Amino acid sequence: MNSELLEKAKRIKLIILDVDGVLTDGSITYGTARTGDIEIRTFHVQDGFGISRAVSLGFPVAVITGRRSRIVERRAKELGIKDVFQASEDKLPAYMKLKRRYRVADEEVACMGDDVLDLALLNRVGLSAVTKHAVPEVRQSVDYVSSLDGGRGAAREFIDLILRAQKKIK
Repeated sequence: MNSELLEKAKRIKLIILDVDGVLTDGSITYGTARTGDIEIRTFHVQDGFGISRAVSLGFPVAVITGRRSRIVERRAKELGIKDVFQASEDKLPAYMKLKRRYRVADEEVACMGDDVLDLALLNRVGLSAVTKHAVPEVRQSVDYVSSLDGGRGAAREFIDLILRAQKKIK
Protein backbone atom coordinates (compact mmCIF):
# COMPACT_ATOMS: atom_id res chain seq x y z
CA MET A 1 0.00 0.00 0.00
CA ASN A 2 1.51 3.34 -0.99
CA SER A 3 1.89 6.02 1.68
CA GLU A 4 -0.71 8.41 0.21
CA LEU A 5 -3.34 5.66 0.09
CA LEU A 6 -2.44 4.60 3.64
CA GLU A 7 -2.84 8.16 4.95
CA LYS A 8 -6.23 8.52 3.28
CA ALA A 9 -7.39 5.17 4.68
CA LYS A 10 -6.33 6.15 8.22
CA ARG A 11 -8.81 9.07 8.19
CA ILE A 12 -11.90 7.08 7.21
CA LYS A 13 -14.91 7.10 9.57
CA LEU A 14 -17.72 6.15 7.15
CA ILE A 15 -17.81 3.60 4.31
CA ILE A 16 -20.30 3.87 1.44
CA LEU A 17 -20.88 1.08 -1.07
CA ASP A 18 -22.80 0.79 -4.31
CA VAL A 19 -24.72 -2.47 -4.80
CA ASP A 20 -24.92 -3.55 -8.44
CA GLY A 21 -21.40 -4.23 -9.65
CA VAL A 22 -19.88 -3.83 -6.17
CA LEU A 23 -21.77 -6.09 -3.76
CA THR A 24 -23.03 -8.13 -6.71
CA ASP A 25 -21.41 -9.02 -10.02
CA GLY A 26 -23.89 -6.68 -11.70
CA SER A 27 -26.18 -9.44 -12.90
CA ILE A 28 -29.89 -9.21 -12.24
CA THR A 29 -31.95 -12.30 -13.01
CA TYR A 30 -35.69 -11.99 -13.51
CA GLY A 31 -38.24 -14.76 -13.50
CA THR A 32 -41.90 -15.38 -12.96
CA ALA A 33 -43.37 -17.58 -10.27
CA ARG A 34 -46.99 -18.29 -9.50
CA THR A 35 -46.91 -15.39 -7.07
CA GLY A 36 -45.59 -12.94 -9.67
CA ASP A 37 -42.26 -11.61 -10.88
CA ILE A 38 -39.13 -12.43 -8.92
CA GLU A 39 -35.68 -10.89 -8.91
CA ILE A 40 -32.52 -12.77 -8.00
CA ARG A 41 -29.18 -11.29 -6.96
CA THR A 42 -26.12 -13.05 -5.62
CA PHE A 43 -23.99 -11.61 -2.82
CA HIS A 44 -20.55 -12.89 -1.82
CA VAL A 45 -20.16 -14.16 1.74
CA GLN A 46 -16.68 -12.62 2.07
CA ASP A 47 -18.06 -9.16 1.31
CA GLY A 48 -20.72 -9.79 3.92
CA PHE A 49 -18.15 -10.76 6.54
CA GLY A 50 -16.07 -7.67 5.77
CA ILE A 51 -19.10 -5.41 6.16
CA SER A 52 -20.26 -7.11 9.36
CA ARG A 53 -16.77 -6.88 10.84
CA ALA A 54 -16.48 -3.18 9.99
CA VAL A 55 -19.88 -2.51 11.58
CA SER A 56 -18.91 -4.48 14.70
CA LEU A 57 -15.72 -2.41 14.93
CA GLY A 58 -17.77 0.79 14.96
CA PHE A 59 -17.58 1.81 11.31
CA PRO A 60 -20.90 2.89 9.86
CA VAL A 61 -21.38 1.27 6.46
CA ALA A 62 -24.00 2.70 4.12
CA VAL A 63 -25.41 1.68 0.77
CA ILE A 64 -26.37 4.12 -1.96
CA THR A 65 -27.73 2.45 -5.08
CA GLY A 66 -29.49 3.58 -8.23
CA ARG A 67 -32.02 0.73 -8.23
CA ARG A 68 -34.66 -0.32 -5.72
CA SER A 69 -34.89 -3.91 -4.46
CA ARG A 70 -36.33 -5.67 -1.42
CA ILE A 71 -33.38 -8.05 -1.67
CA VAL A 72 -30.98 -5.16 -0.97
CA GLU A 73 -32.99 -4.19 2.11
CA ARG A 74 -32.87 -7.77 3.37
CA ARG A 75 -29.13 -8.17 2.80
CA ALA A 76 -28.38 -4.81 4.44
CA LYS A 77 -30.39 -5.78 7.51
CA GLU A 78 -28.53 -9.11 7.77
CA LEU A 79 -25.20 -7.28 7.72
CA GLY A 80 -26.10 -4.52 10.18
CA ILE A 81 -26.20 -1.75 7.56
CA LYS A 82 -28.57 0.88 8.93
CA ASP A 83 -28.36 3.41 6.11
CA VAL A 84 -29.77 2.21 2.78
CA PHE A 85 -30.59 4.68 0.03
CA GLN A 86 -32.23 3.12 -3.01
CA ALA A 87 -33.46 4.57 -6.32
CA SER A 88 -30.72 7.21 -5.98
CA GLU A 89 -29.39 7.88 -9.46
CA ASP A 90 -28.07 11.19 -8.10
CA LYS A 91 -26.16 9.90 -5.10
CA LEU A 92 -25.05 13.26 -3.70
CA PRO A 93 -28.25 14.09 -1.74
CA ALA A 94 -27.99 10.76 0.12
CA TYR A 95 -24.28 11.41 0.66
CA MET A 96 -25.00 14.82 2.18
CA LYS A 97 -27.54 13.25 4.58
CA LEU A 98 -24.94 10.69 5.66
CA LYS A 99 -22.31 13.37 6.21
CA ARG A 100 -24.67 15.30 8.46
CA ARG A 101 -25.86 12.19 10.32
CA TYR A 102 -22.32 11.01 11.09
CA ARG A 103 -20.76 14.48 11.32
CA VAL A 104 -17.93 13.65 8.94
CA ALA A 105 -15.99 15.67 6.41
CA ASP A 106 -15.41 14.52 2.83
CA GLU A 107 -11.90 13.30 3.64
CA GLU A 108 -13.34 10.99 6.34
CA VAL A 109 -15.55 9.09 3.88
CA ALA A 110 -14.63 6.12 1.70
CA CYS A 111 -16.73 4.97 -1.24
CA MET A 112 -16.62 2.07 -3.68
CA GLY A 113 -18.48 2.11 -6.98
CA ASP A 114 -18.10 0.78 -10.50
CA ASP A 115 -19.90 2.99 -13.03
CA VAL A 116 -20.52 6.57 -14.15
CA LEU A 117 -23.47 7.04 -11.76
CA ASP A 118 -20.91 6.74 -8.95
CA LEU A 119 -18.46 9.25 -10.38
CA ALA A 120 -19.75 12.45 -8.71
CA LEU A 121 -19.64 10.74 -5.32
CA LEU A 122 -16.26 9.09 -5.93
CA ASN A 123 -14.79 12.48 -6.87
CA ARG A 124 -16.06 13.97 -3.62
CA VAL A 125 -14.93 11.49 -0.94
CA GLY A 126 -11.59 11.20 0.79
CA LEU A 127 -10.90 7.64 -0.38
CA SER A 128 -12.43 6.43 -3.63
CA ALA A 129 -12.33 2.91 -5.01
CA VAL A 130 -13.75 0.80 -7.80
CA THR A 131 -14.00 -2.87 -8.57
CA LYS A 132 -11.67 -4.53 -11.06
CA HIS A 133 -14.33 -4.55 -13.78
CA ALA A 134 -15.39 -0.90 -13.36
CA VAL A 135 -15.82 1.15 -16.51
CA PRO A 136 -12.55 2.73 -17.72
CA GLU A 137 -13.44 6.40 -17.17
CA VAL A 138 -14.31 5.67 -13.55
CA ARG A 139 -11.25 3.47 -12.97
CA GLN A 140 -9.03 6.38 -14.03
CA SER A 141 -10.60 8.74 -11.48
CA VAL A 142 -10.12 6.89 -8.19
CA ASP A 143 -7.53 6.24 -5.50
CA TYR A 144 -7.82 2.45 -5.52
CA VAL A 145 -8.78 -0.27 -7.99
CA SER A 146 -9.61 -3.62 -6.40
CA SER A 147 -7.87 -6.72 -7.66
CA LEU A 148 -11.28 -8.44 -7.52
CA ASP A 149 -14.54 -8.07 -9.42
CA GLY A 150 -17.75 -6.84 -7.84
CA GLY A 151 -19.68 -9.58 -6.10
CA ARG A 152 -16.44 -11.56 -5.77
CA GLY A 153 -14.84 -10.02 -2.68
CA ALA A 154 -13.97 -6.51 -3.95
CA ALA A 155 -15.86 -4.77 -1.13
CA ARG A 156 -14.13 -6.97 1.46
CA GLU A 157 -10.73 -6.15 -0.04
CA PHE A 158 -11.48 -2.42 0.17
CA ILE A 159 -12.86 -2.58 3.71
CA ASP A 160 -9.90 -4.66 4.88
CA LEU A 161 -7.53 -2.06 3.41
CA ILE A 162 -9.16 0.59 5.61
CA LEU A 163 -9.24 -1.62 8.70
CA ARG A 164 -5.57 -2.58 8.27
CA ALA A 165 -4.49 1.02 7.77
CA GLN A 166 -6.20 1.86 11.06
CA LYS A 167 -4.71 -1.23 12.76
CA LYS A 168 -8.17 -2.63 13.53
CA ILE A 169 -7.18 -5.96 11.93
CA LYS A 170 -3.89 -7.61 10.95
